[in-house]
Amino acid sequence: QVQLVESGGGLVQAGGSLRLSCAASGLTFSISNMAWFRQAPGKEREFVAAIMWTGTQRALAESVKGRFTISRDNARKVLYLQMNSLKPDDTAVYTCAAGTSWGPRFDYDYWGQGTQVTVSS
Repeated sequence: QVQLVESGGGLVQAGGSLRLSCAASGLTFSISNMAWFRQAPGKEREFVAAIMWTGTQRALAESVKGRFTISRDNARKVLYLQMNSLKPDDTAVYTCAAGTSWGPRFDYDYWGQGTQVTVSS
């Protein structure tokens, strides 16, 4: 059974930082492409960042370039999202995804439950 469990969300002031983690189990993490998506209240889910299973290729949404960094630790089976210079517009539920898909697509095979990030102004 595949499980993706996010952690690290919380309340932070604008300009602050958070690091999200996504712990994976039940899948061959080292050959799974991974991604982060987010969904704000009343809005559709949107792509945030993706990293290929090799770790050598990354994709970021324009809105987070220069502020967010995606990384992975294949030995520990953990995906990370380092978020700096946070803005109130970054407030959303952040969800990790895994599978053979790549980039800003919604057809990843597995999804976590999400972690709430709230940025106050």
